[in-house]
Amino acid sequence: MVSRAALFPLLFLAGGACGAAEVAGVKVPETAQVEARQLVLNGAGLRTRFFFKVYVIGLYLPEKTRDAAAVLARPGPKRIALHMLRDVGAESFSQALVDGLQANHTATEYRALEPRVKQLEAIMAQVGEAKKGMNIALDWTGGATRVSVGASAVGEPIPGEDFYRALLRIWLGENAVQDDVKSALLGN
Repeated sequence: MVSRAALFPLLFLAGGACGAAEVAGVKVPETAQVEARQLVLNGAGLRTRFFFKVYVIGLYLPEKTRDAAAVLARPGPKRIALHMLRDVGAESFSQALVDGLQANHTATEYRALEPRVKQLEAIMAQVGEAKKGMNIALDWTGGATRVSVGASAVGEPIPGEDFYRALLRIWLGENAVQDDVKSALLGN
C-alpha cells in the first residue's frame, strides 16, 4: 500500500499537467486551435536578451514530442505563440527573426527563403511595434504561414511549408537562438 506522503508528489505533478503552464508570470494555455485542428502545448520558455525578458514562447503541435527533428519533419498545423514582455520595434523584431534564420541556414538556403522573409518583414512592419502584453502567433495552417496578433490575422499568408520549418529552426535548429528555450519548447 502506498502512503499519502508518497502520493502527494504524484498528485501535484498530475494536477500541474491539467492546467495552463506558467512562464515568467504568463499563463500559457495547454491547447490552441489552428484552422479546425486542436493542438497541444509541447513546451514553453522564456526568451531573454542581455538579461532582459523579451517574450514567453509556446510551441503547439498535434501531439507532444521531445525530438526537434520530429517537430521539423511533422506535417500538419503547428503554432509558435509569443507573448511580449517588453516593447520591441518592428525593425528590431524582424532583424532578430532574420538573424535566427541566417544562423540556421546556409547562404544558398537563405537566398531561397528571402522573398518570403521580405513578406514576413512587411507583415511585421504592418504590425508596428510589438508591445508589451501583445500576443503574436506564427501558424502553419497546413497550407501557409499565417501571422496573427491577438485574434486577428495580419497580412497575406506566406506559402511553403519549407518557410515555416525555417522559422521553427530559429528556436529548434542546430544554432537555436537560445538553448534553454529550445529545451523548454521540447518539454525538457
